[in-house]
Amino acid sequence: MKTALSIAGSDSSGGAGIQADIKTMTMHGVFAMTAVTALTAQNTTGVRAVLESTPEFLGQQLDAVFEDIHPDAVKIGMVSSPELVRVIAQKLRQYGAEHIVVDPVLVATSGSALAAEGAAALIRELLFPLAQVITPNIPEAEAFSGMTIRSRSDMEQAAEYIGQQSGCAVLCKGGHSVSDASDLLYENGTFTWFEGKRIDNPNTHGTGCTLSSAIASNLAKGCDLKTAIEQAKAYLSRALAAMLDLGHGSGPLNHMAGMQETGESR
Repeated sequence: MKTALSIAGSDSSGGAGIQADIKTMTMHGVFAMTAVTALTAQNTTGVRAVLESTPEFLGQQLDAVFEDIHPDAVKIGMVSSPELVRVIAQKLRQYGAEHIVVDPVLVATSGSALAAEGAAALIRELLFPLAQVITPNIPEAEAFSGMTIRSRSDMEQAAEYIGQQSGCAVLCKGGHSVSDASDLLYENGTFTWFEGKRIDNPNTHGTGCTLSSAIASNLAKGCDLKTAIEQAKAYLSRALAAMLDLGHGSGPLNHMAGMQETGESR
């Protein structure tokens, strides 16, 4: 069985973070492992509190995973402090981690900030160069590029800038755009658009976590990057289209949608 590691925060409501990653990886037939960067007290309406792992403890978690079951892919999500970013970068280099997907989580779906000042710059400096692909949404792409994104052309310029600066592929997610949900991949100087139809569902808690962990799962199984993204987007669309409605805010996806079909595709 292929394996994948999620380095991310815990979501007590189960819709995002490592909980979403474990569900997604399991649905893709991949054995999921975790290194928890922080515990969050949150639900569909917002984040109430964050308790960070210490850098030493996060390092011990990563040592424990890599020394025993070396993951075939790694997904990195919420990393809330510069000290934790440094530990992750050092350990990934130490163990020669491959197929790294970085979802640069800066703000929760509810609007709550999840990264301390200085963490974003260090994520770009230390983690982006290790990644096979990063998956910023439009606000995150704006933050990392310093550009305003209002069109497809803007997305292409921002993705190209980030990719050239960081030396990795960039999947700029279009879910925050007004017109559609099409995503743009910049890889080795070329652009590939993944057309997507917007699903009218206000419950989008954990969509970024789900997409990035699905991509990591597909990379772990040997897919090339474009195929990994195509299949991940199809899985996310099914999870959104299932129209799960839980909680009083922006609720979670149905990660189990299409269980038989997805479970048999490994």
